[in-house]
Amino acid sequence: MNTTIIDYQHYLTATEIAAIEHEASIMETREAAGIEALKVVQAHRGWISDESLFAISDLLAIPVAQLEGVATFYNLIYRQPVGQNVIHLCDSIACHLTGADSVLAAIKQHLNIEYGQTTADGKFTLLSNACLGSCDKAPAMMIGNEHYQYLSPEIAVDILQKLAVKREVNG
Repeated sequence: MNTTIIDYQHYLTATEIAAIEHEASIMETREAAGIEALKVVQAHRGWISDESLFAISDLLAIPVAQLEGVATFYNLIYRQPVGQNVIHLCDSIACHLTGADSVLAAIKQHLNIEYGQTTADGKFTLLSNACLGSCDKAPAMMIGNEHYQYLSPEIAVDILQKLAVKREVNG
């Protein structure tokens, strides 16, 4: 990451600035709005580029390194481009004990990608997640804001097929 300063007024949209300022206004400090600001920009752009990070840092008047620490700690902030559907497959012991490895194998085979990769058509990115909080309903995955539980290889592939069709219909 370079150390270029990005003027937020020339980089962020008026909508992004307004949403970030709203979040900052309801927090005790502007620093506390860092994670929400990252979420706002990611919602509009799909991921957090270095330029986005610098612009948010400029707007909130917080150090870039501090914001980068938040961005890299929080596993739902993406610091590289991702697909339209980001699959978070739970990697907890409960999921492993209930068949997550076979679900992972089916997903990898169906999409022809490995962890950290995005399909050639840009529809799916596959990531592991340490825990999705579904230990009693394992194995589990999350795509967008949807949680899927009690997965089998067949169920997981069916979900992906339906999402692919839904994206084609809705654009």
